[in-house]
Amino acid sequence: MTWDAELDATGLLCPLPVLKARKRLLALPVGAVLRVVADDPAALVDVPHFCAEQGHALIGQEDLGHPRHAYLIRRGGWGQRKKSDPL
Repeated sequence: MTWDAELDATGLLCPLPVLKARKRLLALPVGAVLRVVADDPAALVDVPHFCAEQGHALIGQEDLGHPRHAYLIRRGGWGQRKKSDPL
């Protein structure tokens, strides 16, 4: 899987990985994929919850070796139509 942007949140504690991911996602177009690398154990719960609450899709999660994980997040549109969507 490829991604459009990457955020290294290693060393950051809750809620910073999610807050930084939110800011980075807002700068990306709808449908873009952000890869977030984090080592905060709380991210295992926080990232999926953030995606569900904000309308993004968690499309992948990878264990990079304790305690690091990578998360692939596809930016949602909060009801906005993507150019590729049919009218």
